[in-house]
Amino acid sequence: MNAGARLGIYGLGLVVAFGGAFGIAGALVPDSAVAGWTKGSEMNGHQEGHGGSNATVAETEVATASALKGLSLGIDGYVLSPVQAPAAVGESGELSFQIQDADGDPVTEYTTAHDKDLHLIVARSDGSQFRHVHPVLDEATGTWSLPWQWAEAGTYRVFADFTTAGEAASALTLTRTVQVAGDFAPVAPEPARTAEVAGFTVSLEGEMVAGAPSELTISVARDGEPVTALEPYLGAFGHLVALREGDLAFLHVHAEGDEPKAGETAGPTIVFNAEAPTAGRYLLYLDFQVNGEVHTAEFVLDAAHGKGGTDSEGESHEDEH
Repeated sequence: MNAGARLGIYGLGLVVAFGGAFGIAGALVPDSAVAGWTKGSEMNGHQEGHGGSNATVAETEVATASALKGLSLGIDGYVLSPVQAPAAVGESGELSFQIQDADGDPVTEYTTAHDKDLHLIVARSDGSQFRHVHPVLDEATGTWSLPWQWAEAGTYRVFADFTTAGEAASALTLTRTVQVAGDFAPVAPEPARTAEVAGFTVSLEGEMVAGAPSELTISVARDGEPVTALEPYLGAFGHLVALREGDLAFLHVHAEGDEPKAGETAGPTIVFNAEAPTAGRYLLYLDFQVNGEVHTAEFVLDAAHGKGGTDSEGESHEDEH
């Protein structure tokens, strides 16, 4: 059954919290940069409302890095171990790591979220190399691993996104950096609203304004015809990761709505309600599945200043109108 002809598919708001220097994991976030957008920044939850633009300076000052996602190697007693991976471009090997608890013991029990116990996002510091994969857990050792080879040299951020087990389960995103030897030629991302991938043309419409909800519509076509056969992937019809250029602050969201049923399809559009906490450049990565194959479309979008928004240095700017 094709749901796309009848219903829009709405995504969670992209409330991205920022911190750390470019390419540096585990750094504390300046209070001035938080600007009240820590509320609703849970990566695996469905938040309601968009209260960031009403945050006061006092609320900003009490925000801490522990309230943010994807900016530290340790949160709430959980720590991402050093990441083992091939050291240079072209080397074949294995990428592996553990999630450890407050006692230093490897964690072996998780709560499944979006069809997986753990999601691994790997991105180069300039955003030009991006992978979203799902390693396998060795329950005997608590080690996550998968075969790995680097295509390009540079500094990479590795994000482990998971939900803890038990009644007090919480969604966490931990991160570390990995250095890959070789000649490094950084790429400066330029605004791009259209992506060509595996014969598909994926287009993005809409504007992002700091501090205000913005509707983004992503359309998928092939050979000039709209694609209405988008299949469920990780429990949704669309999966979006957003990184801010300059610090790679991370948030991933899924299309909102009821979980798709087996055999259900949608398209050609996926609609996300995006709220950027600061003006600046955003790198967007959309995963979508057709005929059992997952494809990633990449976009670059600039968020403009808006009422109550902040710039990349965390300075507030009020709307003049």
